[in-house]
Amino acid sequence: MNLCVFSSSSNAIPEIYFEEARKLGQLIGESGWNLIYGGANVGLMHACAESAREYGSKTVGIIPELIHAHRLSNPNDHEQIITPNMRERKYLMRKRSDAFVALPGGFGTLEEILEVITLKQLNYHNKAVVFINTNDYYNSLLEQFEKSYRETFAKESYRSMYFVASNSVEAIHYLLQYQPAEPLAKWFNVPDKENGNKN
Repeated sequence: MNLCVFSSSSNAIPEIYFEEARKLGQLIGESGWNLIYGGANVGLMHACAESAREYGSKTVGIIPELIHAHRLSNPNDHEQIITPNMRERKYLMRKRSDAFVALPGGFGTLEEILEVITLKQLNYHNKAVVFINTNDYYNSLLEQFEKSYRETFAKESYRSMYFVASNSVEAIHYLLQYQPAEPLAKWFNVPDKENGNKN
């Protein structure tokens, strides 16, 4: 399996997040999987990749030229791909991957994992999507999801499109058991505002 991991590129975050990133990398390596990631030599990206490689994983770093030019790419990857922009980076990460995991991260990580969920919602893919909720990091985002369900901005059935794991062990177990479900219908059957009929 080629597992894509989205995660923080910050070295300033608490150690608890690095511990989980290294654990995930270990489990990826021990599972015999390859790691597809953002290719940086900093933050949780680097911690996960170094651990995965230590435990036998092939690591593929995909990094845009702008970030590579700042000497932030990881020279230890088995394969390094430098893209002209972020759009191409994300496209290649999705194309090369069989499943997606989000460790905690900032705006970039949120944008990447939410795009993957959106594409799954639109039936562009049917791959596993997992949040690893280290230290309850994603609780506020998950509550926002719940608000979108309550107020019918999103269908409650969309909960099945992603899985929230409390740690890496739980995430790997889910991935091992994952079976693609039947694609969900995107559109609501909503009342017509003029006459109350459904369309």
